Amino acid sequence: MVADASPSPDVLTRYEAVIGLEVHCQLLTQSKMFAADTNAFGGDPNTHVSVITLGHPGTLPKANRQAVEYAVRMGLAVGSEITRHNVFARKNYFYPDLPKGYQLSQDKGPICVGGTVPITAKDPVTGESYQTAIQLDHIHLEEDAGKSIHDGSDWTTQLDYNRAGTPLVEMVTEPCIRTADEAGQYLTEVRRLVRYLDICDGNMEEGSLRCDVNVSIRPVGATYLGTKVEVKNLNSIRNVMRAVDSEIKRQIDLTEKGGRIIQETRTFDANTGLSAGMREKETMNDYRYFPDPDLAPVVISDAWLADIEAAMPMLPSARFAHFTSQYGLPDYDAALLTDAKELADYYEATCAALPADHVGPAAYKAVSNWIMGPVKGQLNEKTLRDRQFPVSTLQLAALIGLVLNETLSQTAAQQVFTLLLASPDASPADLAQQHGLIQNRNTDALQTLVESVLADWPDKVEQYRKGKKNLLGMFVGEVMKKSKGSADPKLVNQLVVKTLQ
Repeated sequence: MVADASPSPDVLTRYEAVIGLEVHCQLLTQSKMFAADTNAFGGDPNTHVSVITLGHPGTLPKANRQAVEYAVRMGLAVGSEITRHNVFARKNYFYPDLPKGYQLSQDKGPICVGGTVPITAKDPVTGESYQTAIQLDHIHLEEDAGKSIHDGSDWTTQLDYNRAGTPLVEMVTEPCIRTADEAGQYLTEVRRLVRYLDICDGNMEEGSLRCDVNVSIRPVGATYLGTKVEVKNLNSIRNVMRAVDSEIKRQIDLTEKGGRIIQETRTFDANTGLSAGMREKETMNDYRYFPDPDLAPVVISDAWLADIEAAMPMLPSARFAHFTSQYGLPDYDAALLTDAKELADYYEATCAALPADHVGPAAYKAVSNWIMGPVKGQLNEKTLRDRQFPVSTLQLAALIGLVLNETLSQTAAQQVFTLLLASPDASPADLAQQHGLIQNRNTDALQTLVESVLADWPDKVEQYRKGKKNLLGMFVGEVMKKSKGSADPKLVNQLVVKTLQ
């Protein structure tokens, strides 16, 4: 493991980084890429395997149609050219977690060619935001390898082939990324896209989205590419950014000291923020690619491609425009709500469930306020995605309807929302009734509360009558406290003003 290299700022400015990312996305198919084995995370070791996955003699693989459609869906989302005649090749290398001794992948003809992913990044020096587009070289289909489990206690390695054969798309960028923030923003956008497309859950902690980074440096203004180093299997966006920064500094420090950068594969230690060499990097020739003789070509017809295009979901940029036009939301609200597909789905489902007499821009904005406030305050990353959030869209819509028709005050509605978190099957109206939170519009009863509060604060009443009008809010607040949040604040406000006059 190398020491933490920290070249001086003036040295750093003499070099620029050239970065490319390879993002592997496990596809959400029910079966594997070339076999009928179950494609599911977890399970007892070696229970999701078959003779095809293990490469037994005489077995014949068959391409997974849904995996092909998912790859095309990703290509359409980023504007790639779709390859119509697809051939799979054997990528030969001998690791214990590769049961067949080769990996089925695409070599010369990836299923998607080109494309871009727009991002917004920050300048590392000025901190100013700028927009750019990360260029893709290609997206190809392949199968995943198994998993090696290293037991340090007795120096043995156990092999779990459950993951072997899992369908992957690998997205390979051009060497056009320049900073760690650009790398992080690109990976963030890719994760958002695969979730919107419903082709991958994007869970980096479970390994269903993995990233390798290729980093090289060169003097500022140079046009040649330096020797690239690959840092493998980074399991979070933050670690991708840390690994990029660390590798840039390591290469600059090594160059400044007269050392030689070698083309190698390195591993990143998230605890120390440092990398260590694993092996010298193979070249393409080392893999001895050749077309797999057991797999027929996959031909994407015009009709098939048209069907995939017709089934494409609305992507983040289109959904943002939809939220600002259809629902009249401000840009800020629309950007926040469309950041995650699950949040956008939850918003639209809540709007659709609003009472018929409360449909329109004011109601849609109220839904946005509730989701950006109380709902988002209760969320963690997985609750909506795994449908674990206790308050349904029907319940939230009903609760907001009670506020809009002035059955509940905003304060009382917050209390009902808290009750719903603990009673997910309850009706908001029933909970409000049971806890005495229905808004009180009884003028006589409220007048009594108003007079009681004013009697408690004679000095403040005198100050108000001498011109200190900002005390009105205090009086209204005290009445609301006495009513335990059930009083209609608008009516209270009117009664307080009238009584003080």
